[in-house]
Amino acid sequence: MISRRAFLSTTALGCGAFLAAPQRLLAETPRVLRAGPASARLLPEGEPRTSLWGYDGSVPGPLLRLRQGEELAVTLENGLEQPTAVHWHGIRIDNAMDGVVGLTQDAIPPGGRFDYRFTPPDAGTYWYHSHNRSWEQMARGLYGVLVVEERNPPTVDRDEVIVADDWRLDEAGQIHEESLGAVSDAAHAGRLGNVLTLNSLDFLSLEAMRGERMRLRLCNCANARILALAFTGHAPWLIALDGQPVAPREVEGVELAPGQRADLILDAKAEPGSRHPIVASTSGQSLEVGEIVYGPQALRDPESLDPVAPLPDAGLQVPDLGDALRVDLIMEGGAMGAMTGAVLEGETLDIRSLVQRGFAWSFNGVAGRPTDPWFSVPRGRSIVARLVNDTAWPHAIHSHGHHFLTLTSEGALPPDPQWRDTVLLQRGEERTIAFVADNPGKWLLHCHMLEHQAAGMVTWFEVA
Repeated sequence: MISRRAFLSTTALGCGAFLAAPQRLLAETPRVLRAGPASARLLPEGEPRTSLWGYDGSVPGPLLRLRQGEELAVTLENGLEQPTAVHWHGIRIDNAMDGVVGLTQDAIPPGGRFDYRFTPPDAGTYWYHSHNRSWEQMARGLYGVLVVEERNPPTVDRDEVIVADDWRLDEAGQIHEESLGAVSDAAHAGRLGNVLTLNSLDFLSLEAMRGERMRLRLCNCANARILALAFTGHAPWLIALDGQPVAPREVEGVELAPGQRADLILDAKAEPGSRHPIVASTSGQSLEVGEIVYGPQALRDPESLDPVAPLPDAGLQVPDLGDALRVDLIMEGGAMGAMTGAVLEGETLDIRSLVQRGFAWSFNGVAGRPTDPWFSVPRGRSIVARLVNDTAWPHAIHSHGHHFLTLTSEGALPPDPQWRDTVLLQRGEERTIAFVADNPGKWLLHCHMLEHQAAGMVTWFEVA
């Protein structure tokens, strides 16, 4: 494994981000969330703070917590110099609250306000982020985590959120503004940073006591970077993906594409006084980004801990494959791709003309959000969608308003259902997903490599 210092010297990756204290939200006490200037110490102590954009002056924004069945009541106040909006990622939300500019709401102008009011139906780990110029606004820090607690949550000693992101900084330690929106990034992997951050510290240190049980909520908020986190010396139990429960199983590490989340139960079974690195792997490199450090005292005998129990089933409706509408989503374009042209705003353009207008990708031969929906169905219809990545780059496909199952290679329902809102397809890969279109409205579907979305990989579907 490459040492952290060696990695920093070769790829300029570091650590840091700020996670605000949790706040309980109640329907009768709506709060204001202000988007505006912020700063964080993304580089080691002694280096300059980085000027960012954030919610309530922090990056990530405030950690919002509420219980399942409670209403979220937030008024967004736009203190930026450009329009914005908030998307509540992963939540099966009322369509009018989804935060997609031009589809579900108008952009909130500078100085404007917008009231978001909804009751999340599912417990789990979710997040909120800008959905206007997200390739820039998220690259500057406009996101935060939303935790919806189970009515009867698992018994743990601590509940920790770990937010991963990477930033592209210049030599002065500030956002590299000249490359924001660069077509070269959009046509390749997306905007990859040179500084990796975990929870506001240059090097995240989690203190633990032998016999302690922790719930770790992991969220990848990067524009484009795929990364895996491993907790050496421990075998955590995976209990949820993208907010939805999964059958508990031990894992060595968790890979997260942009937008994806994972919940782990980690039992501290090591000896008092020991130290165990947290390792991030990305783009063929590995580095220590943190550690779990044991104090001198034990909390309890770890063998006395109960077996990890599954989270309550969310009760999502299983799709009817026999009566499903079957659709295709063919991804084309990008560097080293075979796309020769696509339709943009009703006009057929060759690839050179598309790139001149900032587009490099297409879904089903269309670049950018089309006028007509990908499909339109009555509420309750099952959908089977074949996703084909006919490009040289990975893509994280995110569906708004719904969770889906990935079918087996034989096209059957999986024996161990794992509901997701974002699925990663590697270059040349094909996957088939299925879900019940049970949430009325106009719903976006796009690549969560944000530069890919901005450069053409976006569509929408309609549930009557």
